Amino acid sequence: MRSANSAAALLLSAALGAAQANEPSVRLLVHSAPLAGLRYYAAGELWPALGVGDRLSLEREAGNPHDPNAVAVAWRGRKLGYVPRRDNAALAWGLDRGEPLQARISRLVSYPGRAHPYRARRLEIEVFLE
Repeated sequence: MRSANSAAALLLSAALGAAQANEPSVRLLVHSAPLAGLRYYAAGELWPALGVGDRLSLEREAGNPHDPNAVAVAWRGRKLGYVPRRDNAALAWGLDRGEPLQARISRLVSYPGRAHPYRARRLEIEVFLE
């Protein structure tokens, strides 16, 4: 696990350097994944208002007692969930250094016919440098 996070941090570092060397209009994708914890936060309530392409905010939670690399994801000030633990070390590293990481909703999926409404939804995000 540690080597995967180290590799991700190295990739993010390389991506940051590449983005800074390019024109400001270049968008470099650094992360793409489904959101974790969707059923515990406001996503269920906000689901009808969410749209693909909507901007999201990344909020570093260094003091999170469950994960020191926690990165919360919010939409219009309401927490939707977290970047998955397996993927968050490089993003936490970048945010801690003040890198201009941006996020957006890349995919919204509803699975009709599932018994539990929160298990029937999936929200995917993209994190990028612009």
